[in-house]
Amino acid sequence: MDKTQGKELLEIKNIILKQFGQSEWLELGFYLGCNDIIENHPRLLRSLSFGDEDYEGNVLTVLDEIIKLDTNNFKEIKIYLSEKFSNPQVSEYISTAHTEVPKKMMTFSPQVFSIPTKSQNDKLVTVMLPFSQQGTFNAVKNACDNLGLECKKADDIWENTTFIQDIFELIFTSKVMIADFTGKNPNVFYEVGIAHTLGKTVIPITQSINDIPSDLKHHRALVYHPIEQGYKELTNEIDKRLRTLFPEKELW
Repeated sequence: MDKTQGKELLEIKNIILKQFGQSEWLELGFYLGCNDIIENHPRLLRSLSFGDEDYEGNVLTVLDEIIKLDTNNFKEIKIYLSEKFSNPQVSEYISTAHTEVPKKMMTFSPQVFSIPTKSQNDKLVTVMLPFSQQGTFNAVKNACDNLGLECKKADDIWENTTFIQDIFELIFTSKVMIADFTGKNPNVFYEVGIAHTLGKTVIPITQSINDIPSDLKHHRALVYHPIEQGYKELTNEIDKRLRTLFPEKELW
């Protein structure tokens, strides 16, 4: 388990401490096919019932056992929590849900854009950033290339008569957007608004946390330095984030 997964596990533990009773534990066990781990643990349900101080540690122990039994259970636990408590943002590193959560549907007809005829490309990552930041784009593209994903930015395409329609189509057809808030670029803000409206997952990055708008500061951004080592670290961090969004069977 890497550092990012460790942080996610602690978030999951905190959700369980707030939300779980005995019935939720039993339900999770049947959901994962791990009810024997939960029911046979000598202290988990007992410490829950009596409010014992070792309950928190027992939660971590049981979660660790479940994940070690099958690493896919890590993702399944997050999906269960999202569906059960309508709280898809289990990870603080990703700004919008990447699990299928039942939700209300909204139909709208945009006046500025035309709805593209293309369907979503499940291997497309779009990057929104100021045109001058080629080094940042290269760092993101390297991460995508490592995973066999497509990576495009707005000036890579010219398929429509207006530039804004090209941008809308790129966002519409992508699965994930990586948005660089460095310099408080208004175009990036606008494009992120489109992505959120379309229900896309947005991964925020920036050279300065102060460039993140106040309305979005509850989303954790990847902060990087525009130097060679900083770009390498950004590539590694983007790689980690994308692996949580794309099932392994979809890669390569």
